[in-house]
Amino acid sequence: MKKFSILLFLSIIPLSLFAQGEIKLNQLGFYPDSPKIAVIPGNVEGVFQVVDASTGDVVFESILGVPRHWEFSDEMVSIANFSEFTEPGRYRMVHELAGSSYEFEIRDDIFREVSKASIKAFYFNRASTELKEEHAGIWARPKAHPDDVVYVHESAATEERPEGYVFSSPKGWYDAGDYNKYAVNSGISTYTLMAAYEHYPEYYRNLYLNIPESGNKQPDLLDEIRWNLDWLLTAQDPNDGGVYHKVTTKNFAGVVMPHEATADRFAVMKSTGGTLNFAAVMATAARVYSEYDPDFAEEALEAAEYAWQWAVQNPEQYYIQPEDIQTGAYGNRELSDEFDWAAAELYITTGNDEYWNARNFDEINVGVPSWGYVRPLAWVSLAHHRENLTGAADVNLIERRIMEQGDELLEEFHRSAYGVTKGRYGNSDFVWGSNGVIGNHSMILLQAYRLNGDETYLQAARANLDYILGRNATGYSFVTGFGSKPPMFPHHRQSAAGDIEEPVPGFVIGGPQPGQQDGCDYPSNLPATTFLDHWCSYSTNEVAINWNAPLVYLIGAVDYFSGK
Repeated sequence: MKKFSILLFLSIIPLSLFAQGEIKLNQLGFYPDSPKIAVIPGNVEGVFQVVDASTGDVVFESILGVPRHWEFSDEMVSIANFSEFTEPGRYRMVHELAGSSYEFEIRDDIFREVSKASIKAFYFNRASTELKEEHAGIWARPKAHPDDVVYVHESAATEERPEGYVFSSPKGWYDAGDYNKYAVNSGISTYTLMAAYEHYPEYYRNLYLNIPESGNKQPDLLDEIRWNLDWLLTAQDPNDGGVYHKVTTKNFAGVVMPHEATADRFAVMKSTGGTLNFAAVMATAARVYSEYDPDFAEEALEAAEYAWQWAVQNPEQYYIQPEDIQTGAYGNRELSDEFDWAAAELYITTGNDEYWNARNFDEINVGVPSWGYVRPLAWVSLAHHRENLTGAADVNLIERRIMEQGDELLEEFHRSAYGVTKGRYGNSDFVWGSNGVIGNHSMILLQAYRLNGDETYLQAARANLDYILGRNATGYSFVTGFGSKPPMFPHHRQSAAGDIEEPVPGFVIGGPQPGQQDGCDYPSNLPATTFLDHWCSYSTNEVAINWNAPLVYLIGAVDYFSGK
């Protein structure tokens, strides 16, 4: 690699000669001392250059890596590594045949604003409240879905709460591009945000989000999480401990703003999956909130244990979509992972060995988290609390399981032509919500880094963030409001129905995947390039809280470790 030389400043590149965006990199930029990688498509070799964005002066040059094939986009690509260039400023990368990148910046705190925005996206998806201009800016809107009148659906009827029984179930987050609230998807989403705080409390204690609760004695991230926890508590039937699977309208709303979607809301069926998600989340909340609100922490733990008892007594109450309900199902008939997760969180919080002994942790592996597979969350929490567990737990086993999973992902990071973990599990990494998949890859990599301190795991997580912010085969930054080419037309009703041109910022869209379940006209059928920035494309361009949550975790961790 050629060393940076002042002689390079003598060269000037006429930027108008190059097509912007052909070279793929993180469109926000890089910390001065962090790895800096770009992907140059095409079967090209030779010298690449980094140029000053305003003057065109060449400030760094080096040799491209050998072109390699990435099967998921069916393209030849080369890696351009300019990690040793550390001077703060605004730049572009150019190659005489491949073209130019978008502008990017090198500076400290480069990810701070997108970190805050990825959390504030949850605020913009709050139900049961007005979003005032002082907090929401141009995305302000009236109060919607107070949910003070929710009807018990026939599928959820009991003697104490018969069909048509009315109760109040306010607050919570809209799940995705729709306006409904689901216990299952809230589970992994809420946990992942709490894990971010539990793992990096010093980072989040002073992260100001400008939400209505800002300035109280509790960190803004915990204030935002509490909005959803308060709703979840209302979704538990106080008569038996079971949790309603969802609070929903019978059908999805049209392309309207939240306050214009006024159909009746129903509490639909209690499910074992939803109840176990609830138990795990509330057991975690009991730990996380004990410092700030011990009364709430006690309430959360009582609710968690009550839910666990119901699930043990009703282990196969699988969610079955009623004929008159057409909204998201989040159905799952394999619940051993939900039992493992809930047992682990209750064990950690209470220190009661009965929860550990209720499951066979010696016989299970980790995997990558998703709403339908939450066992990895048990291992994440056990690893974080490994020094404070009772003698019933095998700490060596816990550490080994995390490292085994981290090594699996790291293997793909080294193998991949794009230098990311995407593709470790083949096309199954390119599924609905593929950007959530790579975010959850990163969460596991970061646990491995936290266990053994090997920077390579952190580098792989950073590379995955680079993918989300532009170093991918589509050339998009996948986060609304950030980057030179972000999604402008996400499948998100508030963004599509309002009269504001820019979509609500801070949301990661689902990402490329070849399923094409929506019937849109896609330009590609390949796993890494089947993507459309259009409202039509709910299979690649929708937003969802369970995709944003690992983005929050990933950006916060990278920002935290980069700033140390």
